[in-house]
Amino acid sequence: MSFFEAIDPVFSTYVFGNGPVKQLATGFDWVEGPVWFGDLNCLLFSDIPNDRILRWSPDGGLSTFRAPSNFSNGQTRDRQGRLITCEHGTRRVTRTEYDGGITVIADRFEGKRLNSPNDVIVASDGAIWFTDPIYGIFSDYEGHRSAQELPCNVYRVDPSGEIRAMLTDFRSPNGLAFSPDERRLYVADTGLPHSDDPCHIRAFDVAEDGRLSGGAVFHVISPGAADGIRLDSEGNVWSSAGDGVHCIAPDGHLMGRILLPERASNLCFGGRERHRLFITATTSLYVVALNRNGAL
Repeated sequence: MSFFEAIDPVFSTYVFGNGPVKQLATGFDWVEGPVWFGDLNCLLFSDIPNDRILRWSPDGGLSTFRAPSNFSNGQTRDRQGRLITCEHGTRRVTRTEYDGGITVIADRFEGKRLNSPNDVIVASDGAIWFTDPIYGIFSDYEGHRSAQELPCNVYRVDPSGEIRAMLTDFRSPNGLAFSPDERRLYVADTGLPHSDDPCHIRAFDVAEDGRLSGGAVFHVISPGAADGIRLDSEGNVWSSAGDGVHCIAPDGHLMGRILLPERASNLCFGGRERHRLFITATTSLYVVALNRNGAL
């Protein structure tokens, strides 16, 4: 069985012929939001319909980290190592403090409730960026069916707590990630549910003050959509897709695919040297060792 498909011959140097894609756990309904904790040697990820955050470690296997989790979705760590979580059920972004307490980062904009924060990243200046589509309020499967009060925007919360809508022309902004130098922001648009909206990744130039410009389509994923995206240290974009994970060069061309038997939803780099790619897919958690390292 081949686990990889090289479109550009250089992709063959990114993977190992003897490095298989391993299924670490399965039996879930829809998993997302993987985040690696190197200091604890574990991965956290969200089993959204079952309202829980799970923990996987090479020593202890699978366990429950938090249940209920307010239908948590995307997660990351801030520059102090704390867990930042997007919660569908409460329509907010939160931070888990060192003592386990929960701090609300954002739940409203201009007096109106957020939709269902989906994915989140933290810049080197401490600013928190997140996407806010309607997937968690569209039905009761990944949250609670509720009225939409705001457009589907991309937001930035600066260290002072001020929240700004940075991108307002998306149908359903989803995964997002910075280039290693943070001069470029990639944002996936996965479209409204049950629509024929285009699904693609757009790229924006980031000014020193955080302002964005550009926004042209960077790449169109096929099959599937770019639900979750992360970058390696060389600026290549690794994106979820309908057939696994796609690796896209900084100029936007497809270099290769990691093939999975089910639709991938999200991914993150982790492991000893951030050279292992953890992938959440429809019902399972996978990992593969790469000859590339994730961007810090």
